[in-house]
Amino acid sequence: MKRLSEEEIARQLSTLSDWKRKDSKWIERCYRFKEYLDGIAFVNKIASLAEKENHHPFITIQYKMVIISLTSWSENGLTGLDFKLARQIDDLYLADHH
Repeated sequence: MKRLSEEEIARQLSTLSDWKRKDSKWIERCYRFKEYLDGIAFVNKIASLAEKENHHPFITIQYKMVIISLTSWSENGLTGLDFKLARQIDDLYLADHH
């Protein structure tokens, strides 16, 4: 998958809620949970999804907050795969919280 242009990145980012651009090569979102173990369960679901997609995010756990950061190392920036995985992660979160 090829690296997206700045215009394509801006368009893709506008279709996601709560995801932010971090530096030029990353997108990032923070998810908050009521309980610590809820965040850990979410991380486990993301890990399974990442393995299936063969695209692995950076995951930071800060007590009841999980921070996901995405980039495509092979393309030295953001690709459609990053935005696809971001949407899938959002879907996992919404499934558990609605």
